[in-house]
Amino acid sequence: MEEKLLFSGNEAIARGAYEAGIKVASAYPGTPSTEIIQNLSRYEDVYTEWAPNEKVALEVALGASFAGARAMAAMKHVGLNVAADPLFTSAYTGVKGGLVIVTADDPEMHSSQNEQDNRNYAFAAKVPMLEPADSAEAKEFTAIAFAMSEEFDTPVLLRTTTRVSHGEGLITLGERHALPPGTKVEKTPEKFVMLPSNARKRRIELAKRMERLSAFAEGFSGNRIEWGDKRRGFITSGVSYLYVKEAFPEASVLKLGMVYPFPEKMLKAFAKEIGELFIVEELDPFIELHVKAMGISCHGKDVIPAIGELDTYRVKMAILGKGENPLFESSSIPQRPPNLCPGCPHRGIFHALSKFDVFVAGDIGCYTLAAQKPLLALDTCVCMGAGVSGAMGMEKALGDNAPGKVVAVIGDSTFLHSGITGLIDIVYNRGTTTVIILDNRTTAMTGHQPTPATGITIRGEASPALDMEALCRAIGVKHVYRVNPHDIKATGRILKREIGRPEVSVIIADAPCVLLPGVIPKDRTVYQILAEACTGCGACLKIGCPAMEWIPGAGKKTASGKKQKGLAQISAAICAGCGQCAFLCKFSAIAGKG
Repeated sequence: MEEKLLFSGNEAIARGAYEAGIKVASAYPGTPSTEIIQNLSRYEDVYTEWAPNEKVALEVALGASFAGARAMAAMKHVGLNVAADPLFTSAYTGVKGGLVIVTADDPEMHSSQNEQDNRNYAFAAKVPMLEPADSAEAKEFTAIAFAMSEEFDTPVLLRTTTRVSHGEGLITLGERHALPPGTKVEKTPEKFVMLPSNARKRRIELAKRMERLSAFAEGFSGNRIEWGDKRRGFITSGVSYLYVKEAFPEASVLKLGMVYPFPEKMLKAFAKEIGELFIVEELDPFIELHVKAMGISCHGKDVIPAIGELDTYRVKMAILGKGENPLFESSSIPQRPPNLCPGCPHRGIFHALSKFDVFVAGDIGCYTLAAQKPLLALDTCVCMGAGVSGAMGMEKALGDNAPGKVVAVIGDSTFLHSGITGLIDIVYNRGTTTVIILDNRTTAMTGHQPTPATGITIRGEASPALDMEALCRAIGVKHVYRVNPHDIKATGRILKREIGRPEVSVIIADAPCVLLPGVIPKDRTVYQILAEACTGCGACLKIGCPAMEWIPGAGKKTASGKKQKGLAQISAAICAGCGQCAFLCKFSAIAGKG
C-alpha cells in the first residue's frame, strides 16, 4: 500500500531529490527556500552543506555534477543573483550528473527586499524551468528535473513561490533511485573549460538543445489542457493555477508545468478554441509577453495585478469585479510591526550608535529592524554585503563634506557571505570606515542555521570554527576589538574612540542570539521597575524592547504636585535578563531579581 504523508513544498522537494538519487546538495539559507536542505540533511546517504553563499553553493553542486553525481543547489530568489555567474556559464558547459537549481521566489516580499520574478533567469540563461503548483508536483517535478538535466545535458531551474514552499499537501512516498556504482571525473576540457574557442562551440550546442527542449515541452505531462467552458479560458502556472481553478472551476485552463521553453503549438491550439483568453500569473507578465509575441490576443496585466501575491479573491475580483464576486475577501489581521526579540544583543549596539552623528550603512538580517522606531539607527539596506561596500563608496564620495563618519553594520553570517571582499576593498583603498560585525553565532533570521564561524556543520558535526578577529587582521585591519553589546556604556566608549579614528577599524559585537538553546538560563535575572524610583522619563523605552510596557497616567506625583505622565513596566514572562534597560536608567529605577 502506498504511504501518503502531508508535506510542505520544501519537504516534498527534498524527498523528491532523495528518491531521485541525489548525492550532493549545497545551499545558503534564505526564506522561503531554507527547509529544502534542512530536510535533505536528514537522509544519511546524501551529502548536504551550508555554503558561505549561493555562488559557492551552485559551484559545489556543479562540481559534483561534473563528477557524475546528481546534485542540487537551493536558494531564495535574490540568492540566484549571487549565483548568476556560474548559472549562465553552466548552461554552456552542460552537466554530467543531473543538476537541479531551486529558486524560491517571494511575491509580496514576506521576508525579502524585492519581489523579482526569476522566470526571467530561465529565459536569459537559456535553461529550462519547471514550476510546481503544490507539494505533490514539487516532489514529482524534482525527479523529472534530474532526468531532464541528464537527457538534455543542462542544468534545470525549479521555481517555487512562498505559498508552494510553505503550503502543505499530500505526497506519495517512493523508493530511492538506484545510484550508479561509482562516479569519476572524466577529463573533457572541450566541454568543461570555457575558453572562448570552446565556449563558441558550446553556444551552438546550447541553441540546438533549446530546439530539442521546445519540442519536449509540447509533450511534457506537466503541460496540460483541462477543457471546460470555452467562452473564457486561462493560461497559468504554479500556485496561480490553484487560484484559477477555485475562482473559475467551469472554465478551460492550460496549465504550464514547464514555464520555459514554451509549448507554442499547444498554446496556439488552446487559444484558437477560446473566446476570451486570460493569462494569470504572479509578478511579471512573463507568460503574457511570450504569448503576445506569438500573435495571440489575450488579457494579462491589464487586469491581473503585477504587484504582490494573488489569491482566489483577487483573481476573481480582477476579472469579474466586486459586484459579480461571491467570494469573501481575505480577512486582514491587525498590523504588528516586527521587532527585535527581548534580550537581542543587536539592540544594545544600535542604541549606542544612535547617540553619534554617523551614517549607518546596513545589511540584510534581523538587525535591519533597527531602521524602525524607536531605534532609527540604520540608514541603508540593499543586499547582502552592500553595507560594507556601500560605506566605502559614501566615504569616498563625501570626503570632508560628510556630516559624520560612515559606519557599516553587518551580521556574522552575512559578513562571511559577502562582506569580506568589501572589507578588503576598504583596507586596500585606504578607507577609514568603522565596520561593526554583529556576531550572534548563528544565521538567526532564517532559523538558526550554523555558519563557518560556529564550529558545527548542518548535521551538528564538529568543524574548525573560523576566527573572524584573526581574519580581519589577516586582511590588514590593525584595529579589531570585541565588545559585549549588552554593556551599552562600555560599547559606547569603544564606538566613540573608533568612530573618531582616522583609519579603518572593526568592532565585533560578541553576544549569542537569545533564542539559541541554553543562552537564557531558567534561573535568569528578571528585571523590574521600582515604582518609587521611576520618574516616568521614558528613557528605557528608547531601546524598543518588547518586554517593556508603558502604563499611561500611572506613577507618583512630581515635585510640582502634578502626576507623572506614566510608568514603565517590565513583563517578567518575556524578560530575557540582558540588563540593557538598567544601563539606560539614570534614576536606578530598574533592578534585577533572580
